[in-house]
Amino acid sequence: MIANTKAAYIHVPFCRRRCYYCDFPITVIGDRASEKFDRTQLMKAYVKALCQEICLTATLYPTSNLETVFFGGGTPSLLPTTELERILMTLEETFGISKDAEISLEIDPGTFDFPQLQAYQNLGINRYSLGVQAFQDELLASMGRTHRLEDIKRAIAQFEQLGITNFSLDLISGLPQQTVSQWEETLEKAIEVSPAHLSCYDLIIEPETAFERQLEKGKLPLPPDETAAEMYRITQQRLTDAGYDHYEISNYALAGYQCCHNRIYWQNLPFYGFGMGATSYLGGKRYARSRTRREYYAWLETLTKTPNDLTSTPSIEPIDQLLETLMLGLRLKEGVNLSAIAEQFGSQAVKQILVSLQPYIDKQWVQLTKPNGKEWGQLKLSDPEGFLFSNSIIAQLFQDFSD
Repeated sequence: MIANTKAAYIHVPFCRRRCYYCDFPITVIGDRASEKFDRTQLMKAYVKALCQEICLTATLYPTSNLETVFFGGGTPSLLPTTELERILMTLEETFGISKDAEISLEIDPGTFDFPQLQAYQNLGINRYSLGVQAFQDELLASMGRTHRLEDIKRAIAQFEQLGITNFSLDLISGLPQQTVSQWEETLEKAIEVSPAHLSCYDLIIEPETAFERQLEKGKLPLPPDETAAEMYRITQQRLTDAGYDHYEISNYALAGYQCCHNRIYWQNLPFYGFGMGATSYLGGKRYARSRTRREYYAWLETLTKTPNDLTSTPSIEPIDQLLETLMLGLRLKEGVNLSAIAEQFGSQAVKQILVSLQPYIDKQWVQLTKPNGKEWGQLKLSDPEGFLFSNSIIAQLFQDFSD
């Protein structure tokens, strides 16, 4: 048994269309069903396979009472509620779900109505991540989103009608042609909505996306790096002034509303991942699934015949485990505990970390606090400058430990 595996991620890959920045493993199903394309049957077949994977994994890596379940995608709100119920029932029957578990659902404006939201509540879903991205129609269109400002207003009004307060807004800065004033307007509108949580991501141009193809042709007018950095600093200032705790590089929460599921990742704790393209971290091993439905089904068929193939995956090397722990843990406001690092990886590893990061400690991008009587202390990035330059700091650690 894998002790303390309390989190499960469920990948729902279906989307109306692929956004221009997206490199996630998805299946595009369009806006309307047709005689040639039965979306419902497609989704049912996928959920059947996904539930089969859950049951098979439970025999190899059992646990009891999940404390977080996260439906991500894709666009999980496109999935019929009966299929969501089927997945939750399978999780309940195989692992069990704690009565006070955090059950999150990524949900896009324009993809659900009031009865659907009521059905989610009846299923026990108690946290919603609303994919707003921007509050300007022209920016939404420029990134390939299917919803518009009116859909955002309608979605939030429905939350209010049902008394739903535990919801998050996803926002993106650094978009093509996005100005600082537009980003400030987005933040102001978000604060007016008073969500319990906000995720504010800086646009990353991923390989093989529509945005990358535009960039290669010189047709992607991105804000300069200095402007993107200014947007990050503005975000930190405005949201902390509004009472939000900047608890992770890209995430802000009111007291008591941090995302419990995502903290599992950042603390490098074990978790289940189910579905096309999902990754699990179990027993010191990471298991990645295929990124297309056809390959995922083929992988699952093979796994059904030879289930031990899942447990035969090589364990992560200690050096890689150390670097993952640092890379993920330094994303958090509290950083990493060096005493815990020394206990797991040895005191020499901590000494090397401090040597590598000394230039950034001198710049005050990295902070080291040492409690009285303790040999090692807490290592964290400063806010906002350390967070802003986190990629450089982490890259330095990877380089020095590789050498």
